[in-house]
Amino acid sequence: MAEFGFNEHHQNEAINYMRFARSKRIIRLKTIDSCFEDLKDSRLVEETFTVDEVRDMLDGLQLVVRGEVETELINTAHTNVLLLRQLFSQAEKFYLRLQTDISELENRELLEQVAEFENTEFKNPNKTNQEISKPKLAPLNEGGVSELLNKEISRLQEENNKLKGRLRTLETQAMGALDEKTRAERALKDLQKVKGEQQMATRSQEITSLEDTVAALQEDYQKSLSVNAASQRDLQDNLVSAKHDLLRVQEQLSLAEKELDRKFQQTSAYRNMKEILTKKNEQIKDIRKRLSKYESDE
Repeated sequence: MAEFGFNEHHQNEAINYMRFARSKRIIRLKTIDSCFEDLKDSRLVEETFTVDEVRDMLDGLQLVVRGEVETELINTAHTNVLLLRQLFSQAEKFYLRLQTDISELENRELLEQVAEFENTEFKNPNKTNQEISKPKLAPLNEGGVSELLNKEISRLQEENNKLKGRLRTLETQAMGALDEKTRAERALKDLQKVKGEQQMATRSQEITSLEDTVAALQEDYQKSLSVNAASQRDLQDNLVSAKHDLLRVQEQLSLAEKELDRKFQQTSAYRNMKEILTKKNEQIKDIRKRLSKYESDE
């Protein structure tokens, strides 16, 4: 049946079905022949028959033959449905939708080609009686639509794997950026803590020195009171002046602290740390936007 465009495998499948249909047809024809033989043996025992007797015999034979032919036609139709079921089941495994053209079933030219092929194929009796192997149902031709479908599925799976890999990479980068941000914030806090401790230590030393100075002045003042009452006024003035100096020094210390804080903010270490934090925040915002995009795509 090469003129129909079948490959060797499908041609063998068609031959097997034709052999099956041929055997069923032969059995049914033998059954019909036996009906006529039964009529001859059972009813045709006399030499002459009336018209009513002949009509009665023919009516009975008609009922028997009609029942046999009807049974065979019904069985043939049901057998064809089972054959289509096998083909459709194989096609659905590959997401295919087969279509049939009922009008082609009455194409006289094609029917004659099939009849010619059957006569040629089963002309040899030995070939007709060969045992028919019963292969398991195999998928339809791997080319065409099924092959394209398999390629598309493989491509989508590969693309999905790539997207998952990129998502994992972005998640790793995001976690790394968050870790760097945390470390930078911790380092900044440590620097601020060290600066605060240094300032507090310097201020404490200056206040201690001033307190020692005031204590020494008070001690001198007390000594001066016991030595000379006339110098008491001078000592009091000195004490007042020392207190003023203490207030002035405290004010200067406050200004110096503000100036030190301003200079520290102008240092390269502080600016670099601030730039690093700013860049990390921008990177995290960008990564979050990209993550939200890929999550929506998936």
